[in-house]
Amino acid sequence: MTIWQGRGPAVVAGLAVAGLTLGPVAAVLWRAEGLGAPGPADWLAVRFTLMQALLSAGLSVLLAIPVARALARRRFRGRGALVALMGAPFILPVIVAVLGLLSVFGRSGVLNDGLGLLGLPSVKIYGLQGVLVAHVFYNLPLAVRLLLQAWLAIPSERFRLAASLGLTPMAMFRTLEWPMLLRIVPGAFAVIFVICLSSFAVALALGGGPRATTVELAIYQAVRFDFDLGRAALLSVIQLVLALCAGLVALKLGTGAGFGAGLDRAQQRWDGSAVLDAAWLALAALFLMLPLGMVVLKGLPGLALLGAGTWQAAGNSIAVALASTVLCIGWALPLATRRGEMIGILGIALSPLVLGTGLFLIVRPFVNPLSVALPVTVLVNALVSLPFALRILRPEAEAVRHDYARLSQALGLTPLAWLRLVLLPRLRRPLGFAAGLTAALSMGDLGVIALFADPDRATLPLQVYRLMGAYRMEAASGAALLLLVLSFGAFWIFDRGGRVNVDA
Repeated sequence: MTIWQGRGPAVVAGLAVAGLTLGPVAAVLWRAEGLGAPGPADWLAVRFTLMQALLSAGLSVLLAIPVARALARRRFRGRGALVALMGAPFILPVIVAVLGLLSVFGRSGVLNDGLGLLGLPSVKIYGLQGVLVAHVFYNLPLAVRLLLQAWLAIPSERFRLAASLGLTPMAMFRTLEWPMLLRIVPGAFAVIFVICLSSFAVALALGGGPRATTVELAIYQAVRFDFDLGRAALLSVIQLVLALCAGLVALKLGTGAGFGAGLDRAQQRWDGSAVLDAAWLALAALFLMLPLGMVVLKGLPGLALLGAGTWQAAGNSIAVALASTVLCIGWALPLATRRGEMIGILGIALSPLVLGTGLFLIVRPFVNPLSVALPVTVLVNALVSLPFALRILRPEAEAVRHDYARLSQALGLTPLAWLRLVLLPRLRRPLGFAAGLTAALSMGDLGVIALFADPDRATLPLQVYRLMGAYRMEAASGAALLLLVLSFGAFWIFDRGGRVNVDA
């Protein structure tokens, strides 16, 4: 059996991932000399984190139900584009989304300008309300996609039977849709809850003070300003426990049988108000598209104001994204063929800021930590993106190993021949998608680099944040537009590359 079919590469990749996650955490704990006990500020951060995560997840799922239902039972021109739009915020850099939301909901935003003309009081974007708006902007599309897939999984024959029996829309909802929601909503809620638990860039830009500090932002403050590694490690453990508890709750509540198999016919629905469905879809599309449109509208004039520092930061972001993608795919490929998904979960189970701090502590006796800010960012981005890449690659990789391993062994294929002739050709499509997602996430990440970067080693998201902090909003808008183009461009290039001549 060849090495790529055996356990060798998976063991090497697994040890590397485990070492790069557990090693930095151990370094932080060693330097911290004990975890201590949470203080009043820590409990305040925990309470705010739980509150905003509960509200964000609840609002995202609650608003997603009518939107997903409308998409499931209506067919119209542009429906495919709207469904695709629901996936865009996931790869949108957080700092770009924040800038777009400020253009709409900020002090001089479109909404407050309209309220001022009507003589109504303005709304505030900073604080809890700003964090909620940003999280709903990000997670509403994710909740819609999760619920939409569950809605479309209900066999169309059930709706045909309900219509032939003359069930009212409310009776049809109670009989067919409500049981599905009871099965799917807890899991969707828990996924979004965990995402919001680790919120950093949103709270950094829109938090608005100590009363609106998340646990992840408190970790950043403990390391960046106080270098209190004990407090950072303690908060990281608290965050990990909260995430694990949310996962266990979802596993406990999100059970139940489905509706069985149908004949795979497209759903045809005659119930409900088409006008109400159209209103929900229009509101969702406006909420998602208006901030992106404002980024483009305000960013075009700002492109002329970009200086050499911004272009250098863009080059750094491209290099970080490419290196993170190569490293992440290099780990994901062998782990996906040997069911190594649990190893990859380590990358998001712990705080990225703690991982970055631990890596800096490890290299500190040998080199100046500021000089390796970009390589450390590459490692952390690859670790954080690894679970997503494994989820994309694992089903296809296991199918290839199951279908072709014995034949390849009988033919005596070398490891390189197995990789070149068997594995990679059949993984081109998921590899392209995984690489595109990793590149986009790494391009827009504002995390570890915010801890230790100096002006010469900033990435583009950090440069946008610095321009916003200096109140150079036109230049920040131009840099945000550049970041938006680079992120979506990286995703498109890799994803398109995986689909070109895929059947050849």
